[in-house]
Amino acid sequence: MAERTGRLARAGGVEIAWRRLPGRGPTLVFLPGFGSDMTGEKATALAEWCRASGQAMLRLDYSGHGASTGRFEAGTIGRWTEDALAVIDAEPEGKLVLAGSSMGGWIALLVALARPGRVAGLLGIAAAPDFTESLMWAAMSFEERDRLRAQGMITVPSRYGPPTPITLALIEEGRAHLLLDAPIPITCPVRLLHGQADPDVPWELALRLGERLQSADVQLTLIKDGDHRLSRPQDLALLRRTLAPLLGQDRV
Repeated sequence: MAERTGRLARAGGVEIAWRRLPGRGPTLVFLPGFGSDMTGEKATALAEWCRASGQAMLRLDYSGHGASTGRFEAGTIGRWTEDALAVIDAEPEGKLVLAGSSMGGWIALLVALARPGRVAGLLGIAAAPDFTESLMWAAMSFEERDRLRAQGMITVPSRYGPPTPITLALIEEGRAHLLLDAPIPITCPVRLLHGQADPDVPWELALRLGERLQSADVQLTLIKDGDHRLSRPQDLALLRRTLAPLLGQDRV
């Protein structure tokens, strides 16, 4: 099956790049993490698996990410969620299984809340709901917070590449989408994978998320030596094994 590519026009002249693989439903939707894109190892491995098994798949880049246009610094959790919803509403029909990595796990939860009738299952891979508040803002010194308020943006070191810009808008707008302080009214099956050697998102966050979800069908798998990316061959195999039942597949 040939993968289709396209671009969806958004406000302000921004175009969201997407790739869609036709096949049987439900459609697997991959949502990448903060600063990541749809050509990462997990997204690419899942696309190859879906192509081989005849499974429909959709992946996309948020504004300011990957092949999409727009400035990364202009992005917020709400805006990137709207990007995902716009592509989902424009492209695949029928039921969806959402797979979100890191920030993509937060966005997957927000998409599931916005489109509850369409989401048949959800997988969080080192899911990081509320990270702008609990991991970014909470980790900043008083001096960094003052500088962020005064300048509107600071940069912080990243173990994965150049320093990452953090905007005041990202922090403040993120507060409108916090989930972990109340029950989360998602009732579809949810699977959570998290590495206990994750240096970026504590694995205990997955326990808290599991407690907050109202679904009676929540399963958490901890990978003792797993890092944040969970992109090793054994991690990708676990990812496929976890997704297969959600997609109704009998084999991986």
